[in-house]
Amino acid sequence: MASHRRSSQPGLTHSARVTVLSAAAATAAAALGAAPAAVADPGDGPDSSRATVDRLFQEAEKATEQFNKAGEKADRLREDVSHTQDSVARGQERINRMRGALGSVAGAQYRSGGMDPALALLLSADPDSYLEKAATLDRISERQATALLDLQQAQRRLGQERAEAARDLVELERSRAAVAHHKRTVERKLGEARRLLDSLPPEDRADFDRASRSGRGQLPELSGLAPSSARAAAAVMAARNAVGRPYVWGANGPSGFDCSGLTQWSYAQAGVGLPRTSQAQRYAGRQVSLSEARPGDLVAYRSDASHIAMYMGNGQVVHAPYPGAPVRYDPVGMMPVSSVTRV
Repeated sequence: MASHRRSSQPGLTHSARVTVLSAAAATAAAALGAAPAAVADPGDGPDSSRATVDRLFQEAEKATEQFNKAGEKADRLREDVSHTQDSVARGQERINRMRGALGSVAGAQYRSGGMDPALALLLSADPDSYLEKAATLDRISERQATALLDLQQAQRRLGQERAEAARDLVELERSRAAVAHHKRTVERKLGEARRLLDSLPPEDRADFDRASRSGRGQLPELSGLAPSSARAAAAVMAARNAVGRPYVWGANGPSGFDCSGLTQWSYAQAGVGLPRTSQAQRYAGRQVSLSEARPGDLVAYRSDASHIAMYMGNGQVVHAPYPGAPVRYDPVGMMPVSSVTRV
């Protein structure tokens, strides 16, 4: 869903110079479904329309990554809240047991009448026996004092855990609201792109459709440099098998993908856990130069890393481009490269 403009990377073919996103706009319109056609400005030509579609897809992709980030945070907070609530419940049970034990001791003392120890010694028929009992009672009193201290500490910890759970619940609601906000932004941007595409003359849309098929189904040879590791090789094979599956924003497989969802899913098939967003994935390993890229390396695009692909060798990447364009191969220089990461 990005503005696929050529970077200044040397050695690219003429096909790499095509604005890939714009050229595939017609298929995006079909995938997004029918909508009332917008009326194009008579002063807008095909170039202006392509630029607008590029911008809308790029903005929608950035919003998609924010949607993924907010969703990932919400999932983590849900797990944290669940664990904290379990801990609070266990802590409350422990406090109840401690209170029960202390209550039993207090009840026994009450039933004894709370007689002054000196008077009890004077009235005792067996002073030696009384002194032994008194020493035992002193030890019991010490244990009771320790138990009271433990109870107080447990109550403080429980209060802290309850406060933590309350804060997490508030943050969870904020994350849910952020998810909904970014979802609305994505849908609005894609809707604008759809209406613009529907307003274009049929011949322009046909040109876009023809160009959008470039790169689809071309399997780059993995000759030359091999993947850097067995797990990278496994991720490469998973990504190759995903070619042709649809772009679905916010999805991470197996039936559909967005850009970071594809790379996350591919490495998951190799037993490697990647973060959900392209911005986080760019730091999920060691960064290398583009000239050192090997199959399986992650190629992030634009300065904000709002798009990501997997290098496949022979100057090609595989990626999930944008709505309407399935997972496919494109030249590595289709957009400005911001980083290459070896997982």
